[in-house]
Amino acid sequence: MNLFNREREIKIESCINPQSAIRNPQSAIPIPYSSLPMVNICQVTIDNNITGGLRRVGVLGDIHCEDDRLETALRFFEAGRLDLVCSVGDVVDGPGDPNRTIDLLIEHNVVCVRGNHERWLLKGEMRDLPDANTYIDFKMSSWEFVKKLPLYRKFETVAGAMLLCHGLGEYDMGGVWPWDDTMTLHSNYALWKLVNLHEYDFVINGHTHRRLVQKFDDLTLINAGALFREHNPCCLIVDFESRVAEYLNLPGEDKIVEAERIEL
Repeated sequence: MNLFNREREIKIESCINPQSAIRNPQSAIPIPYSSLPMVNICQVTIDNNITGGLRRVGVLGDIHCEDDRLETALRFFEAGRLDLVCSVGDVVDGPGDPNRTIDLLIEHNVVCVRGNHERWLLKGEMRDLPDANTYIDFKMSSWEFVKKLPLYRKFETVAGAMLLCHGLGEYDMGGVWPWDDTMTLHSNYALWKLVNLHEYDFVINGHTHRRLVQKFDDLTLINAGALFREHNPCCLIVDFESRVAEYLNLPGEDKIVEAERIEL
């Protein structure tokens, strides 16, 4: 079966927010970001031990129990010469099998973080959502997997420091949407907290289910989209050496189609 059909279905421009150069929201006039105050967030652990940093990383957007699409993406990643495969969270609450989803993540050594849906699941909140899981849906090993997920992780790449999270840093409901205007971006406190920290060169996240590559000063935000069937399902390869993000569509449960290729 040929998993990789080289068709280009979506134009690159659909993923790029034109409002990428904006003023600091705390000032009426532009000022150098280097003069802004530092804002601290909780320290995270550097997870990878690869000499010289990560070069090519496979990224899974919000999975939401799409176990068949997940398996397709992971089989494709196996041939991708990747240093790491990671997930941005929201693994649970979806139409598929949560236990098989988690088993696949464990089997393929996928590095995961916690999304807001895992937080809701563990607290028993928002369980009236469509396809919401509950404790009884999980075998013990799957439940322990969910309980141990960290909020975010830090990695070193050949192009600089990378933060893997679900939303924006410690705020798992944060995000930047492709249609955000300047005023909306100005008021995005979680975004500017990361920008003004000057600690990360890249943030890879999810939550919005929308593909996006956008630069804010020295910070490049890369949203992995989602595997969820109703939101243009995809997976992503980030090549830090070539400085390219390549999205791949998952139109069916056993097919991958090349889509956007965006320079970082």
